[in-house]
Amino acid sequence: MVAAAAAIGVLTACGSGDSTVAKTPEATASSPAPSPSPAPPPPVSVPPTTSEPADPCAVNLAAPAIAQTVSELPKDPRSQQGWNPEPIAGNYNECAQLSAVIIKANTNADNPNTRAVLFHLGKFIPTGVPDTFGFNGVDSAQSTGDTVALKYASGITGLDSVVKFRWNGIGVELIGNTG
Repeated sequence: MVAAAAAIGVLTACGSGDSTVAKTPEATASSPAPSPSPAPPPPVSVPPTTSEPADPCAVNLAAPAIAQTVSELPKDPRSQQGWNPEPIAGNYNECAQLSAVIIKANTNADNPNTRAVLFHLGKFIPTGVPDTFGFNGVDSAQSTGDTVALKYASGITGLDSVVKFRWNGIGVELIGNTG
């Protein structure tokens, strides 16, 4: 009975004058409508990062093995300068039986000496290679996994000469000369 009396007292304590609705002013026609809240910005898409290593069987003229090899070569016989480690051409490939890079003497001469550096499975071939001085390009159309076609472009005649080298299983051999 006490609980019922307390509940009635609570209900009667709030009169119509205490209502929140009675204290809230009504909207007038001249009041501007509230503007809708701006849409949230679209989510930022972050491309997935790939942790896949680069393909070792792709041509890579920035391979560390090239710079290492070039740093160990004897100096250019004409200028007595070392060799620039940045190839001017090439098809270096760790998986190829034979690949090459063309480098130039590290000199400011107008026509620096050039040479090809040959690799077997990504490793420098230091001996048993025919003379490779003077080449200035690789003919990729005539090169295969075991054959490198080196170009010599003559500025005088405008014709390219192509010399092919092939890995024969134990070393490099000269197999063709066209021009």
